[in-house]
Amino acid sequence: MMLHREAICAVASLTTAGVITRPFRIAEWVWAVTGAALLVVTGLIPVSMAETGILKGGDVYLFLTGMMLLSETARINGLFDWIATWAVNHAAGSTTRLFTLVYLAGVVVTTFMSNDATAVVLTPAVLAVATQAKADPLPLLFACALIANAASFVLPVSNPANLVLYDGALPALGSWMASFALPSFMAIATTYLVLRVVEHKHLRQEYAPQVETERLTTGGKAAFGGIVLTAILLVTISAFDRPLGLPTALAGLVTALGVSALARRSPLTLAREISWGVLPLVAGLFVLVEAIDSTGLIGEIARILRNAARSNPVMTACGSGTLLAFVSNIMNNLPAGLIASEVVAQAHPPRLVVDNLLIGVDLGPNLSVTGSLATILWLQVIRRGGEDVGFLQFLKVGAVAMPVALFAALGARLLMG
Repeated sequence: MMLHREAICAVASLTTAGVITRPFRIAEWVWAVTGAALLVVTGLIPVSMAETGILKGGDVYLFLTGMMLLSETARINGLFDWIATWAVNHAAGSTTRLFTLVYLAGVVVTTFMSNDATAVVLTPAVLAVATQAKADPLPLLFACALIANAASFVLPVSNPANLVLYDGALPALGSWMASFALPSFMAIATTYLVLRVVEHKHLRQEYAPQVETERLTTGGKAAFGGIVLTAILLVTISAFDRPLGLPTALAGLVTALGVSALARRSPLTLAREISWGVLPLVAGLFVLVEAIDSTGLIGEIARILRNAARSNPVMTACGSGTLLAFVSNIMNNLPAGLIASEVVAQAHPPRLVVDNLLIGVDLGPNLSVTGSLATILWLQVIRRGGEDVGFLQFLKVGAVAMPVALFAALGARLLMG
């Protein structure tokens, strides 16, 4: 029995390491699926357990599909290029003003389209326009990376990890805002201030005050309209405490088909540009967590959390949120969030503890570039654009920005009761 448990943990650990480090440049989803398949083929878990794990992610798959369709529709029709160009021209040569506008754009995109959209779609647009304007791209790139996590609990739709941690049963919008309005503001504001201080030398430089402005196409306008309508739809559905996956997928599909028709572009072209590998990646991780749960390890963690919460709920909330924030950088916040979700389901801790765990899993990845899928994707995007940020270079910024924002957000959540 002990060897069986150790074997499952070894496969899960190696798979997670493969997802984070991508040895031999093999895609993340390949490692996740290979690890899950290995557990089944070797008999470490039955096929039925793998199926249970995969089916648990149904709402998350639908949500991700909808958001990817919306993001790619906006990107391919030039909406994000237009936003980035607008920011450069309205900053009038001031790198500090440009940084602020890009940061605010990141807040809006993350809030209504998820943190992955900021990392994958807004970042390349910002990099391209910054290069055209001969502006220092580094502070702008850090703004995209860190706001993708700092603003990821403004709304339930701001991060797929939110659906994961609450196991699809998200709190109603009113309850969500009562818990996270102030913590979100503190996370966004403190991250901005820290970046301003850390990057102050780069922000002193000036750049060409104007770049060529392209008119927003009919397809771009329609994509913007689709995103706005989807945001209104999802906020409304959240207010009634209903699942977000299917409505998001349908809204993304309708928007993609409608905009493609207006732009006279085949929707198949759009579909081919989407990184569909994120879906088997998430499915594979769900299977891994189901396997870990079968070892009893998650049950032991749940028992510890339950006893701690009964003894001192406030200290448990702060401690568990902080611990999960740092653990997310060791094993990535997606598997960390999945494990935390299982722990919460078994421990039934107070709402304060669950909320602080969410803050930890969303905000913690700002410490290192391997902390979340969004920052890993961000790194790939900027490398394709000719820029690079090393692990230590990111850590120097994250080691200041993440703890400051984390403690500010956790403290704000305690103040809200």
